[in-house]
Amino acid sequence: MLIAKDYPVSSNVKSAPETALESLQFAHSSSTRVDFQVGDTELQLQVEACAPGVFRLRCARPAQLNPEKLSPRAEAHTEMLLARPEPVGELAVSSLIEQRGAAWQIEQGDVRLDVGFAPLQISLYKGDQKLLSSAPQATLAANVSSDAPLWQLNWQLSDTEGLFGLGETTGNLNRRGERLDTDSAPWRTLPLVWSTNGWGLYVNTLKRVEHDLGSSQPNVYSVCSHTAILDVYLFTGEPGDILNQYTAQTGRAGQPELWPMGVWLDQVEAAPAQHMLSLARHLREQGLAFDVIRLANPAVYGFQHDKPNFEWDPERFANPRELFAQFDELKLKVAAPSFPGVIAGTYQFEEWEDRGWLLMDDDTGEAYQFEGNAASGGKPFGLLDLTHRDGYRLFVERQRQMVDEGLGAPICDARFNIPDNITARRGESGAVLRNIYPILARQALFDAVAGHKTPQEGIMLSTDLFPGVQRFAWQLGPKVSNDWDGMALSLRTALALGNSGVTVQTHTLGNPDAPTDKLTPELYIRWLALNVLSANFSFQATEALLPDAFDEETQKLVTHWLEWRYRLIPYVLGIIEDAVRSGMPVQRSMALCFPEDKTAQEWDTQYMFGPALLVAPVLKPGVDHEIYLPEGSAWWDVATGWRYEGGQVLSVKAELNTLPIFGREGQILCLGPAAQNTTEFNSARLLEEVWMFGMPEQSPVVMRNKIRVMQMQGSSYIKGLEGLKILPSEGLEVKRRGAEVRISRMR
Repeated sequence: MLIAKDYPVSSNVKSAPETALESLQFAHSSSTRVDFQVGDTELQLQVEACAPGVFRLRCARPAQLNPEKLSPRAEAHTEMLLARPEPVGELAVSSLIEQRGAAWQIEQGDVRLDVGFAPLQISLYKGDQKLLSSAPQATLAANVSSDAPLWQLNWQLSDTEGLFGLGETTGNLNRRGERLDTDSAPWRTLPLVWSTNGWGLYVNTLKRVEHDLGSSQPNVYSVCSHTAILDVYLFTGEPGDILNQYTAQTGRAGQPELWPMGVWLDQVEAAPAQHMLSLARHLREQGLAFDVIRLANPAVYGFQHDKPNFEWDPERFANPRELFAQFDELKLKVAAPSFPGVIAGTYQFEEWEDRGWLLMDDDTGEAYQFEGNAASGGKPFGLLDLTHRDGYRLFVERQRQMVDEGLGAPICDARFNIPDNITARRGESGAVLRNIYPILARQALFDAVAGHKTPQEGIMLSTDLFPGVQRFAWQLGPKVSNDWDGMALSLRTALALGNSGVTVQTHTLGNPDAPTDKLTPELYIRWLALNVLSANFSFQATEALLPDAFDEETQKLVTHWLEWRYRLIPYVLGIIEDAVRSGMPVQRSMALCFPEDKTAQEWDTQYMFGPALLVAPVLKPGVDHEIYLPEGSAWWDVATGWRYEGGQVLSVKAELNTLPIFGREGQILCLGPAAQNTTEFNSARLLEEVWMFGMPEQSPVVMRNKIRVMQMQGSSYIKGLEGLKILPSEGLEVKRRGAEVRISRMR
């Protein structure tokens, strides 16, 4: 079974380049770029002003850095990694003499990069504050003359700064002291790292990158890139600014529709879909609020054995149109698994092997047969070469056919263990092919589901992590053990992915493949409460993990929390819509939101649920708990309405119908109606109630937001609250003036 676990340490990390590059000579500059010659080598270092607060460092031979024309493959790879490859910033260059020797200052407003010549040193500043500097020895080393090029950058770390991002982790969100490899599947690594000192770093490549975050030398961060061209982005600012800059450069998620925001129900075995229909009817009769059925592996549709067409699995979908109509009567959407392959030993496999439409084995000259997996039903298969234009187009068209027939969302894990001797049609192999294959699969699904719509709304589900994953709106979380530790692990993976630029990670309420003897009613409700205050979650369609497996009181609490889930949907979808503009995740770690508050970072299972709510999920038995209120804000207890100053620990009681939740002063929380299904939402009246945490200072985050806050003479004036019930904080009064609401302090 797939249980998240601690990641191994690979003996392959870390590599060591042969040549340290010690000196530079200024070559020339423009309004967006500065070029330096590297010592007496053929190499050139380019520093580019990509955007305000963002520098791009590239180093290689001039012909590699400035080719006359990119090859089609290089253009495609650039598009996979960068949404904005052209610089939009401007820089100014000046020379200076310091005690340590000659240097050049490269400035963008109050951000500057100092490049020292002898020896080579790089320092990043914001104002007078030094954010990052290269290590005293061997700032930059390279080995570019062999068939295995390698670059290494070494950065000096302060004693207290934390390093965050870099993908999924089951442990401490602070990655300091770890060693990671982007081409080792167990690590599930992503390319962005940022520091609480105010800098971020992204290595722009599809090839293997190694990160030594103080494992070998406690105060040195070494990053090794196995590429012919060193290509590194440096970001400056608060962590939220860095996520904004990073996703602006590399791409942001699109928007889901409304229905995926409702609760999901996951099938747990490859039973006939009719069984899920019967269960759905039963749960509807019980009053369980949910919107989506997610079918389990193996794939319920795929390529026919003798034709390049998709067909539904006849054993599970005897009459697909009729079945979808029956789900539709229950107001349910269906998500179902597929995979971009064809079963080995079939006519279609042989046909596509002859055409070169499958990934090929260099050693044999034949299509490579992958071992059977869950999606293929255990049968060996060949992978459709998605780098092949016709193969990619075919996969998109067939997926769209399924959507047209009633499928709500496809599910496709495409992070395959592709051996180094397997080559795609355009020549990709090794780490590059392992990275681009899930990118192409996810993009094909997006093109099928949302690419032809205006606006482009839709989701495609996967557990895959790869460079560019933040462009896609729906990431499936891990399966974990059915105990308190499993719940905490699911939360940590969501916060870690949020630190890495991924907007949404969903959760499951339990794991049908793990023992359930430790899943008490108390744990079940605490887990449900955590999931309600997340991007989204799913129930598991097995007897021991559904609400009616528990006593009547527990079932009443389930109903209570599901009412809150649906009331929160306008807020949650608003957060996701805002991520299209900001790159910020739904669940936000303490380090991400409060980088200067070291105490807050120690409370690393607390999180901000969007900009308005601080949540301290209950991760142990009992009702007595503590919550830390971060410095810099006042906080309003959602349960009592009392106000507290930040920078303190509170002891609170949290019965099973509540959690320690505090509203951030100046924010507004907009709530929708309680519902059994998102189809009950009235598009003309999405909201029912507005909660205020102190004097409103910020426009609220809410789907299709038309509420605006303005401040004048000590009062707040709000437009867009017509017909809504307003709950102001203590000490405030509300006066309605036509379409405008005035919030002022009581006299």
